[in-house]
Amino acid sequence: MPSPISAPPSLVTLRNEIDRIDETVHNLLIERSEIIDRLITVKGSQESGSAFRPAREAEMMRRLVQRHRGILPLDTIESIWRVIISTFTYVQQPFSVHADLSAGDALMRDSARFHFGFTVPFLPHMSAAAVVAAVAASRGDLGLVPAAYVAGAGAWWSALEPPDAPKIIARLPFVERPDHPADLPVFVLSRVSSDAMVKEVEVWSVRVSGWGPRTASALPGAVSCVAAPDGAFDGAALLISIPQGGRFEEVRQALVKAGATIRASALVGSHATRYTVTANKT
Repeated sequence: MPSPISAPPSLVTLRNEIDRIDETVHNLLIERSEIIDRLITVKGSQESGSAFRPAREAEMMRRLVQRHRGILPLDTIESIWRVIISTFTYVQQPFSVHADLSAGDALMRDSARFHFGFTVPFLPHMSAAAVVAAVAASRGDLGLVPAAYVAGAGAWWSALEPPDAPKIIARLPFVERPDHPADLPVFVLSRVSSDAMVKEVEVWSVRVSGWGPRTASALPGAVSCVAAPDGAFDGAALLISIPQGGRFEEVRQALVKAGATIRASALVGSHATRYTVTANKT
């Protein structure tokens, strides 16, 4: 005889399943917090410095995108994970986020809240230079500045050149895709130990003479550059990002060959290669 056809589950059954999963998720977050509490004790005796671990965060976000599936939008799961990471980092070592609003208040606030949530204090500033100064004067705060040049901002990155100055530790959004809800390109600044940095993309502060369309077009194709006026009429202060596999010496030679003179250069940070998806993954 044919086997009986199973009846579809009732709404009550499905809602009970949702309640069970919600409770499980909550209990797992509580369990995570208990591990973080133990981690604080272990780090207090074994490790010093900032609680930020850019390399570890980048790897966590890569794994998140790679395993994600189903109808839950990637925007949602990325934001949830970013808030979890940032909140537990804050629990380990409280910090504030200083943000430069000169590129637009709403855009920067969207980026800050998407990536750091509402637990972490948000402190607005009206220039990148003010953000750098605030982070430099803090014990472990973060700074958010636009990754593109904002008219009148000047070469704020020059303040990152001294060895003890804050450095660029990340570029947001880490997961890059069309219609990202917080798509303002942002550099994250902080003081982080060298062994915690992710060094896939190097960021250099370079001051040149002889800057113009010809020298700008001489930069290797994968290299990105932000330029600000500097000193002489043909001088410029450059913030150059060199992707993994590239070398600063190649960039220097290309600029010199095109007629520029390198007056000074300094490594001012590094960050992860952005993880690119062509559509909202489901």
